[in-house]
Amino acid sequence: MAGRRARTGRGWDASPPRAGDDNTTPRPRRGRRGRSEEADPEATPAPPRDEAEVAREICLRQLAVRPRTRAELAGALAKRGISEEVSAQVLDRYDEVGIIDDAAFARAWVSSRHAGRGLARRALANELRQRGVDGDTASEALGELDEETEAETARALVDRKLRSVRGEPDAVFRRLVGMLARKGYPPGVAIRAVKDALAAQSAEAAEFADQIDADALADAEGELDRDNRVPE
Repeated sequence: MAGRRARTGRGWDASPPRAGDDNTTPRPRRGRRGRSEEADPEATPAPPRDEAEVAREICLRQLAVRPRTRAELAGALAKRGISEEVSAQVLDRYDEVGIIDDAAFARAWVSSRHAGRGLARRALANELRQRGVDGDTASEALGELDEETEAETARALVDRKLRSVRGEPDAVFRRLVGMLARKGYPPGVAIRAVKDALAAQSAEAAEFADQIDADALADAEGELDRDNRVPE
């Protein structure tokens, strides 16, 4: 109605009408930023990403966390739906330029895990196998950890543990041998390391250690271990 002001939900609209506006034609709704909510008919969807590019990004994100073996990267790509063909192409290229190097990975893994966790060759071989390192590559890396170094590490682990362990010598002996066994040390190495450490600890422990026939006990433990080992 002419001469009357339109009523709105927030009060009277006192603004003058614009030219050509008869207050009856609905205006298009706009978003908060003033853009029409209607879709742009000229907009085109983004082209699909190249599968190899996606595969490379996945590999680089994995490698940014820590070094990976080829098998680990292949598993990550498979989980993300990358085809075997593209996966092989990308990983072959990474092999060529040295981004993937299972031999270097195995050497670094053996060095760091032995120094940091005191793991022996048996436990390290199992970890490398779980990460997809082939047997020959793993054996070469494990060959750098000689028996003398392994025995010295076992003794150092026992000496450190003896500072906090309490109990009768026989209980302490079993506990420490078990600790070394869990870290992959063979029975002979574990028993000799614990016997020598107990002999140097106290008179009571030394007396107990003198009664231990390390060779016979190691043979018995070795037979029991072979009987209980699950076939691979």
